Amino acid sequence: MRILGRIVGVRSTKQSVGIKVGGFLPRHHINGRIYGRIHGVERMVTMKVRWSIYVLVCCVLLCLTGCGSNKEAQRSVLRVGVVLYTQDDPFINALTDCLKEDLEDYETDSLKIIMTVRDGKNDQKLQDEVVEEILDAGCDILVVDLVDRTEPSNIIKMAKNENIPVIFFNREPVREDLMQWDKLYYVGGDARQSGTMQGEIAAQVIRTDHSVDRNADGKIQYVLLEGETGHQDAIIRTDSVVKTLQEQGITLEKLSYQFANWNRGQAENKMTQLIHHYGDEIELVLSNNDEMAMGAVAAYEASGYPKENRPVIFGIDGLDSALDAIQNDLIQGTVYNDRAGQAEQISRLAMDLFQGKELEGYDFENERYIFLPYQKVTAANVEEFLNR
Repeated sequence: MRILGRIVGVRSTKQSVGIKVGGFLPRHHINGRIYGRIHGVERMVTMKVRWSIYVLVCCVLLCLTGCGSNKEAQRSVLRVGVVLYTQDDPFINALTDCLKEDLEDYETDSLKIIMTVRDGKNDQKLQDEVVEEILDAGCDILVVDLVDRTEPSNIIKMAKNENIPVIFFNREPVREDLMQWDKLYYVGGDARQSGTMQGEIAAQVIRTDHSVDRNADGKIQYVLLEGETGHQDAIIRTDSVVKTLQEQGITLEKLSYQFANWNRGQAENKMTQLIHHYGDEIELVLSNNDEMAMGAVAAYEASGYPKENRPVIFGIDGLDSALDAIQNDLIQGTVYNDRAGQAEQISRLAMDLFQGKELEGYDFENERYIFLPYQKVTAANVEEFLNR
């Protein structure tokens, strides 16, 4: 019985390895089952290896695709650095707003445009430092309104070292400076044309309205508000307006020239002093820009002069405030400086330079200059400009 129990126990134990209680499985059944399990393990191992290789290949492809996407992202972002001579000039601020709108119109799903605006605070050394900061931060196109038109050398050198094109505007650099490198451009108006047109408008008013010559001496006593000492546009506008009036047959008598640095507040102060000194002798006020012309208007209003006792006043730029003043007969004319047209040319030029296109369809002078024409504005046509 003990022997029989051991045999039965062994059979019971072997059940777990393929032996039935009370009998043995054939050898080929055991071998088949073991082979099947081994074969299954091999298949699992093979599948795992294949999946590992597949995952590895996918990772490599994703990495390569990711790198390509980053490069594409860099190519699809245009960074425009705009550096102003000051942010206290209404004309420059209006032009900058137009530029921003124009650049936004160029944006697409595949192109993002980032425009950064910085202030030179009327200090050339500070403006140079600001340009350096913008270049260090990353920039594709520089757009610069110089503080000092005779001192662009540092900006040109820094931009050239980084191979970044520069579009100057509003204040025209000296020709020799602009010709230093073939990626330097200027967009703006012709200062001489603006002075000439101002003189033509003033001459027409004086000839048609004899009350301008209040003392009836056959001469027009005038004062002139100048932009700033040594500034090219101030010098040219001043010389050309006086010359044009004289060529138009107007006899002038100069009372005073005053620098007011393109600023309304300074012009009001200067004009207040002139009113106190000359009183009704002043028959004509010529101003290098609209802001100073509006300063003259403010001085007469503060001094209590009725409209009929004020001199005729003329500005340049075509600011909205000046256009409103023309409508209300506070000033008699201005010369429209096409800020929208200049902004359009700057934005288009920036895009073509960034995309490496041929610069076709531009009205270049000497392959570097784009001058947009001024336009005369008087009470007769001011409505055309108010809606621009």
